[in-house]
Amino acid sequence: MASPSPPLEGTCKLLPEPVPSDELFECLAAEYAALADDYGARNVLVLKRHPAGLESLSEALTDAEATTESPRSPRVESLPEHASKVLEEFDPTLDRLEYEERIELISLVIDGASRDVPSYLERAANHESFARDVGQLLLEATRQRLRLADIEATKPHECLAFLYAMNDRFHAELEDRGYVERADVIPRTVDLLESNTDGLRDRVGDSINAVLAVEFEEYRRLDRRYLAALTAEADLVCLGERHASVERTRIEPGRIEALVGNGLEIEVVESPRAVGGERDSQTPPHRSITRFLATGETPGSRTTPGQRTHSDDDQRARGDDDGSAPVVHGRARRIRSRTAREQVKTVATEIQALRDRHDWSYDGFAVAVPRIERVPEVRTQLRNAGIPTATIGTHSLAEDPAVNELYAFVTLQCERERDGEGIGPLDPTDPTRDATDPRDVSIDRLHARVDDFSAELLESCTDSSVSRSLERWIGRTDLKGRIARQEDWVDAREQYAGIRRVLEIARFVEETDLVGPDWRGLRRMLRRTIQYDAAYVHAVETQPPTGGVTVCAVGDLKYESRDAVFLLDLTDDTYPGEQFLTQLFPTAWLRDMPTYPAVTDPSAADITETFATTEAAEIGDPFETYHADRSRRQLALGARAARTHLYCCSYERGSGGLRRTYDESRYLQLADSRPELALVDVETETTAAIHGETNALEALLAQPHGELERILREASTGGEADLGATEELFEEIAVVLEAGDVNDELAEAVRSQFEFAAGEVIRDD
Repeated sequence: MASPSPPLEGTCKLLPEPVPSDELFECLAAEYAALADDYGARNVLVLKRHPAGLESLSEALTDAEATTESPRSPRVESLPEHASKVLEEFDPTLDRLEYEERIELISLVIDGASRDVPSYLERAANHESFARDVGQLLLEATRQRLRLADIEATKPHECLAFLYAMNDRFHAELEDRGYVERADVIPRTVDLLESNTDGLRDRVGDSINAVLAVEFEEYRRLDRRYLAALTAEADLVCLGERHASVERTRIEPGRIEALVGNGLEIEVVESPRAVGGERDSQTPPHRSITRFLATGETPGSRTTPGQRTHSDDDQRARGDDDGSAPVVHGRARRIRSRTAREQVKTVATEIQALRDRHDWSYDGFAVAVPRIERVPEVRTQLRNAGIPTATIGTHSLAEDPAVNELYAFVTLQCERERDGEGIGPLDPTDPTRDATDPRDVSIDRLHARVDDFSAELLESCTDSSVSRSLERWIGRTDLKGRIARQEDWVDAREQYAGIRRVLEIARFVEETDLVGPDWRGLRRMLRRTIQYDAAYVHAVETQPPTGGVTVCAVGDLKYESRDAVFLLDLTDDTYPGEQFLTQLFPTAWLRDMPTYPAVTDPSAADITETFATTEAAEIGDPFETYHADRSRRQLALGARAARTHLYCCSYERGSGGLRRTYDESRYLQLADSRPELALVDVETETTAAIHGETNALEALLAQPHGELERILREASTGGEADLGATEELFEEIAVVLEAGDVNDELAEAVRSQFEFAAGEVIRDD
């Protein structure tokens, strides 16, 4: 039996509010340098709660000044990564369950359930996101170590009781098979450290004299227990920020200092820049907007007499400060577009303009989206506009051409296995083919991707091992070479990752007893994984060595810093949005689910103690108010990542019929209503240079119709149109089409635009 949870003992230093990322790194570097001086760099462990931003943190600590002459190589790890290593040290034979394996095993557990499936879940299972939503709920229950036995006394909702029971059975199955899933790593390791099983805590602590706990505001209950067990014989310094917790407050209300007990000495500290008086010259112009979003604080209330900001200087330089208007303390730029696509195009244009003006590299920009699922679309649109992007991840398997090719290969091998080596004609022109049949769909796909595809090629890749067969296909069809020649390097790298995932699944099929080690078993597991896979469900790398604009979820910017940050999709449907926790259950149900693994029934005191942005008198629906404040805080943390330029981007949405309206986030509107804050509109109609093939084509195709529309508009209003300028433009286009190296199809498209503009809808050759 594990011993009682040890208390946290040490020092907790809290910044009074979220500060600009560079200031935060300076604070962390100062704390680390002091510990490194006292204990030596190799004896100081830096633990960050989340993996995002780990590289930036390591760089900041590496540059920290210290009086010690020992080599500076900081030990920086995320808490989940460190716990995983500790668990492996205890039992190297444990296998961590991969995502695909988890999908298959948990589906088998649910299929074999002895409990009756609640009728609501049976109906909900038909929705596309059902499996992902259930998976996320069970992962969160595992992270918090919530079992059915723990909640039965509270008479949980029948759907939650069923899912918790399935999760318990799932983990019993994992234990029997010698697996551990990632969400269970910290709970398991906490038990081992607290009980000092086989002297594990002593061995782990031998090389640790001090621990610097970074991003402390996000440490959950089990995280804090892990930290307490780890630092039983070490010096502990925690550093966090008030008004900055988004993930912890999802499951646990309150400020972090009220939850840590009496063992930690709480100290509220100012950043070095505030103390040293450097804030005047280095504060970003949007600092007051970030503060307002995070704390609700009026911008002018924190400005001491005689202290000026960049915005004050800008206003005085323009001659606007005549004493009658309030001084603007915070300034950001605003992009408003008609559509989400135009929003991204405007961002691309602005990035090029900033590069031309400031000579910044693409690495100095970040484009933040509300959810990670938006990353692939936005990244593709930016690249089509000529903006290189750095973000690399493993996107949805269903959208990966290489994975679809391998799935088609597996499907046809299943046909061969079922029909005794014969799969019939492979001719795509065969009139007996069925366009909806998986066999014929697979034939079409392989014919389109492999020039010399044939039954003989299919047979030559067949082996008794499904994984070796896949490897033969990859080699003999030069799949990786085709990807390298045909795709951009970012897409190529992602498709290589997709190939690796398929091969890993094939090897798992051959080793497990969950499915048969044959083509049918592999196809079943691949199909289920593709069906349940979420976009970018795995790790996303935002700073690969090749560089480029970072495209990421807004939460990933918390420990990042860029010259310019573009916050996309700032609509009220997104910030705060409506579905805060899950799509699995109606919001009305969630309010009555105290055993759901998140905050579902906060009191007015919970809200006001957790968030400084809401007064008790302003609380309407407590559930919506609580999680809307979390969304507002997320927006503030994304804004503080910008060193110089912050862009708040939104677009119109349809509101029924032909009407369209700007539905800007209420938080953007609230900031805009403050006289001390300014949102400067960016002109979306720009004369900036056109970058990117896609933008160039769209601009060229729009010229004929746009010019003729201009002439007709002038004529209809009695004005005079300059036909000379129009003729000159058309002559230039004609010369390019005749003499330039222009694709024939493009030339035909431009000519068609002239005809459509002139009313000649049908060509008469």
